[in-house]
Amino acid sequence: MPATDSSSAATSLGRSFLSLRRDHIPPPSSDHRAASSSDLEIDAFHRHAADLLLDLLSDSDDLLSLAWTRRLLDSFLICLDEFRAVLFGVAAAHQPLDRLLLDFLDRAVKALDLCNALRDGLDLVRQWRKHLAIAASALAPSSSDHHHHQHAPLLGEGQIRRARKALTDLTILMLDDKDAGGVVGQRNRSFGRAGSRDSHSHAHGHHRRSSSGGSSGSGSASHLRSLSWSVSRTWSATRQLQAIGGGLTVPRAHDITATGGLASAVYTMAALLFVVSWALVAAIPCQDRGLQAHLTAVPRSFPWAGPVMTLFDRILDESKKKDRKHSCGLLKEIHQIERCSRQLMEATDAAEFPLAEEKDAEVKEAALELVQVCESLKDGLDPLERQVREMFHRVVRTRTEILDYLSRPHNAG
Repeated sequence: MPATDSSSAATSLGRSFLSLRRDHIPPPSSDHRAASSSDLEIDAFHRHAADLLLDLLSDSDDLLSLAWTRRLLDSFLICLDEFRAVLFGVAAAHQPLDRLLLDFLDRAVKALDLCNALRDGLDLVRQWRKHLAIAASALAPSSSDHHHHQHAPLLGEGQIRRARKALTDLTILMLDDKDAGGVVGQRNRSFGRAGSRDSHSHAHGHHRRSSSGGSSGSGSASHLRSLSWSVSRTWSATRQLQAIGGGLTVPRAHDITATGGLASAVYTMAALLFVVSWALVAAIPCQDRGLQAHLTAVPRSFPWAGPVMTLFDRILDESKKKDRKHSCGLLKEIHQIERCSRQLMEATDAAEFPLAEEKDAEVKEAALELVQVCESLKDGLDPLERQVREMFHRVVRTRTEILDYLSRPHNAG
């Protein structure tokens, strides 16, 4: 089994699944035959997935921010752990289940490349932040000046020129990404090197890149070469999403009965894998990103059906807004980068020196907002990347466990 990040935030979240089951499972009605323990556990899994999605929808102002995206990944990791608890706590030898699990594994492997592409996208946002920081440091008054704003010296021509140069470089970088995938498609790293020196050094901000363009290393990590490569220049986030969600159909009643209800849990987990992948691609810069893929209609008998459709609709609405249509990503902080940069370029365009006090105040006000964006990116990008890395390793671990389960003698026939 590949090494995983034992410090994952998700492992310390909330209560254990056993306590969740106690809280979510209602007492059997005296008017109906008491449901089996497995039925109740599967039902609790479905309803907790719905609760987590509803919680994500509860704060519309925070939608697609760095903090919200981390919560999205937390929710996914919780659901994945609960899915494993249900699957391995209830599973027996069922041929339909074996077929459905192999289909789920195929989708899960496709999500691994997506995780690598998402890390590349977050690294790109880091590059943007460097240019923002240059502009912010050139224009923003120091903390001491901020408290005595009326006494702060007027901005000079050199400061304005330095800031405009940084913002121009930033704009070119962002346009390159929109037009041709930018440097997103030229990365050479992979989460596959779990437990290697690279994984450790990356967590501290030092990136070692494989000259082969794929996963490298030995021991527990070497077999991941077959699971995930760093994305190539022809890789497409849109096609990858279509592969993860394509052909995902609601299990037949016969299969649900034949698997003791587990077929519905496998379907739910596969749907959540697609939904989370789709939302991450919507938020984070990715090569050839697009939101055309959509989840086939989910029957209302699944408690999470309504929340999932609402989530899709809200993200699509966000993507259709006039000022977001051609954005590199719907992450709230990316929108702030674009807006702050535009405001500062407009405020400093054709500036005459010395600046009038009103113009100076306008530029400094815009620069302070730029400082705030820089700080939120500085605080939020690394934790989000750790969550994406944890998603990668948790999916790999789940895949290993399922393959082990399928290879046991009692599943041979």
